[in-house]
Amino acid sequence: MARLRVTCLGAGTIGASWAALFLSRGAYVALYDPEPERLIQAKAIIAAAYDDIRALHPECAECDWSKLHMTNMLSEACQSSDWVQENAPDRLEVKHALLREVEGFVDKETPIASSTTALLASEIQNGMSYPARVIVGHPFNPPHLIPLVEVVAGELTDPALIQRARSFYEALGKEVVVPLKEARGHIANRLNAALFREVVHMVASGIATVEEIDRAMVHGPGLRWAFLGPNLVYHLGGGEGGYAHYLTHLGPSQETRWRELGEAELSESVRKDLVQGLEKALVHLPYDARAYRDAGLISLLKLKASLKTQR
Repeated sequence: MARLRVTCLGAGTIGASWAALFLSRGAYVALYDPEPERLIQAKAIIAAAYDDIRALHPECAECDWSKLHMTNMLSEACQSSDWVQENAPDRLEVKHALLREVEGFVDKETPIASSTTALLASEIQNGMSYPARVIVGHPFNPPHLIPLVEVVAGELTDPALIQRARSFYEALGKEVVVPLKEARGHIANRLNAALFREVVHMVASGIATVEEIDRAMVHGPGLRWAFLGPNLVYHLGGGEGGYAHYLTHLGPSQETRWRELGEAELSESVRKDLVQGLEKALVHLPYDARAYRDAGLISLLKLKASLKTQR
């Protein structure tokens, strides 16, 4: 990636994190944001993210700041771009306005990947002059540490771009998943949404507190899910008969739980209960949550990498 020129649109948490990752792989990065103040703040985010990357990959060279160009002029950011990573707010009208302007500054073959959480690629590419080069390239926060990227084609996306995107992100050390078709929230955030719906239901119906729910996840399922997906977890839970045995003998208990899962509504009173519950838990938190998360991710990723070499 040493000669690659990447345009990052949006200098918030996601955009700055992406920029740090691209820089760590030697790419030239143009970071655009219409707000000069956000660009100033982004440099500190990039520096901290780069420190994280070097802690995870000690062989990584120090950040070459000469390869970073921060600007609030879109034409400058798009100049000679090989790849556009868009990180604008997750509102369709905002992305449409931005990307239609971008099309006036980049080559028609330049891929545009959106970091959208819930919008569809087909929605984003609608109305664009060259919709075939638009895909979803959705990371998990923080992108400079968490390997996952979901690559999703829209109805008008050039099929060849999917493999190109896979190769692009894998060169960054990413784990790329490609859904068979578009769905709001892709794969990972649909799983997150299903889990969070039950979190909200349990708090709203008085089954458990915010703190106890988080503790249950961290010290239970979360540990297994860091290494095995839910299907493989149940396969191991099935003993010698594996997944088939689990589904036959314990499937009915799953169906019983499904019937008792609740519908969730984020009413004003429920939002208040969630926030107050979290604030109560934070009082007893003996560490900075963000620093703890990132240090934990670095240690966990190192462990997982070492386990792979032992196979």
